[in-house]
Amino acid sequence: MSSATPATPSSSSPDEFLGLSTVLVSPTSTHALPASFRPIITIDRRETRVLVEQTVVVDSERLGRSAGRLDAIELQSVDDALALILGL
Repeated sequence: MSSATPATPSSSSPDEFLGLSTVLVSPTSTHALPASFRPIITIDRRETRVLVEQTVVVDSERLGRSAGRLDAIELQSVDDALALILGL
């Protein structure tokens, strides 16, 4: 149901975030209505929308296995949606 990647500034190494006890998680849905703040990504060859307006902080120990990685275009679309929702 949910998959997310921590929001990381472009100048940071992803390894810097490995020691964090919490991460930002955005749920995904294959049935959510389209919106400018719901980018489409592909998980297991299925298009799904990232529900960035429902982004929450969770303890990293609660996370299960990774659903995969976002490509550069998907990551940029999630970054843009987060910036829109957060007013950045």
